[in-house]
Amino acid sequence: MTSSTAAPVFGRILIATALSGALALGAGTAVAAGPADEGWKGEGGLTLSSADNAEVNAYVDRAKQAERSISTDVRAAALVSGAELIGYENRLKSPDSLKRKVATSLREHPGQPVGAVLAGLGDAVRYTLQWPDGSYSDGVSTASALLSAWGNDSTKWSNTWGRNSGYKGLNTGWRAPRSGQLFEVQFHTPASKHAQEVTHVLYEEQRLPSTSPARKKELQARQDAEFAAVPVPAGADRLTAPARLPAPLPVPLPAPA
Repeated sequence: MTSSTAAPVFGRILIATALSGALALGAGTAVAAGPADEGWKGEGGLTLSSADNAEVNAYVDRAKQAERSISTDVRAAALVSGAELIGYENRLKSPDSLKRKVATSLREHPGQPVGAVLAGLGDAVRYTLQWPDGSYSDGVSTASALLSAWGNDSTKWSNTWGRNSGYKGLNTGWRAPRSGQLFEVQFHTPASKHAQEVTHVLYEEQRLPSTSPARKKELQARQDAEFAAVPVPAGADRLTAPARLPAPLPVPLPAPA
C-alpha cells in the first residue's frame, strides 16, 4: 500500500464493513458436490483412486460453503474501491480442473498425501478485480486494505508490474478468517487482463511436452511482446501487501468505588 492512500483507505473501512454485512444477507445457497464414485479418470492417463476422489469431492464441498462469505468480502471491497468484478461467475474452479491439478501433483510426487496437495491449493476460489489505469493503484490499496481489515490473511503477493518482460499484473493469495479457505484475487487493468487472456492459449501450447524447443522460444517471445505493450499504471510497481490492522485496545473499566 502506498502511504498517500493509507488515510482515506482506513476511513472507508467502517462503511465498507456495514456494506459487507448487507451483501452477506443476499448470499446464495451453496450447492454440494455429488457423492463419491469409483474414482476419477482424466486426460493423459490422470487418475484418482476412489478414496482420493472422495477426499477431493469433500474439499469441493467445503470450498463451496466457504465461498459464500469470501464472496461477500470481495464484492464489498470491489464496490467500495470502484473495481469491476471480472468473471465472477467463474469464481469456483470446476471439480474436474481441481482433480486434474491434484492428480498431476500426485503423479509428479508419488506418495504425497492428497490432503497435503489440497491444503496447498490457492485458487479453488478465485476473483479478478479491474480498474482503469488512472485509478488502479488507489483501487488496489483500498481493496486489499479492506480484505485485510476484515480478517483475511495475506498469503501471497506477486507484483510483476516492474518486470522487464513477461506477465504484468498483481496476483494475491488470502486465507479466509472463518473457514481457513485459501482464495486468489488478481488485480488487473483492462490492458493487462486482455494480455493475460491472449497469452493463455500461447502458454498452454508452450507447456506441452510435445512442443519443440524452437516453438517454445517463439511462443515465449510472442507472450513477452504482448505484455510489453501493457502500460504500467502510476505506482503499480510499488504496491505492497497491506499491513494487518492491530486489534482495538480494550476499553478500561472504571475502578470500583
